[in-house]
Amino acid sequence: MHNKAFLYNITVPQNITVPQNITVPQNINVPQNKTVLFNKSVLSINGGENFSMKNTDYISWDQYFMGIALLSAKRSKDPNTCVGACIVSEDNRILTVGYNGMPSGCSDDEFPWERDGDMYNTKYAYVCHAEMNAILNYNGTGLKGSRLYVTLFPCNECTKAIIQKGIREIIYLSDKYSDTPGVMAARRMLKSAGISTRKYENMDYKIELTL
Repeated sequence: MHNKAFLYNITVPQNITVPQNITVPQNINVPQNKTVLFNKSVLSINGGENFSMKNTDYISWDQYFMGIALLSAKRSKDPNTCVGACIVSEDNRILTVGYNGMPSGCSDDEFPWERDGDMYNTKYAYVCHAEMNAILNYNGTGLKGSRLYVTLFPCNECTKAIIQKGIREIIYLSDKYSDTPGVMAARRMLKSAGISTRKYENMDYKIELTL
């Protein structure tokens, strides 16, 4: 996005201030007695023609990919923790997505979702995490150099797969289990493997969907 309007062949009266986030279309001559109005993607010359401009109200790549991860989490049947993951290439192409759930062929209605009790009767023995599902769902040639957007920081088991697949960066939304041995082990492995992690910070954009 250009920050200045005067990169183009355009005549703008001196008493008109162009917002810095607006790029004025090329070759528009604004008469001295006219008023220029800016409204998101439209430049209007009072009493004359309207000129369409690039929409400036668009989301960033981080917002887009974390949004995909959040939407993927809505597919999870887990009654306590719904997690989504989105893996993207170095040139910002979505490679694969996943969410936490039971393995294929294991009924969501028959296998346990409990968190307490012996392992055999809890979800921990059966659920496949979002990151692992995203990796296993991928049918391409490789994930080396890709980025992982995930709504919850990976556990130690998913981290092993992340490292082995060559994913270079993890962008996470929540790290609520940061003090648990599994996540601490995950961070130890990620640091040793040279994989960068950062917390997603752009939580100021609200989108409502009707599906």
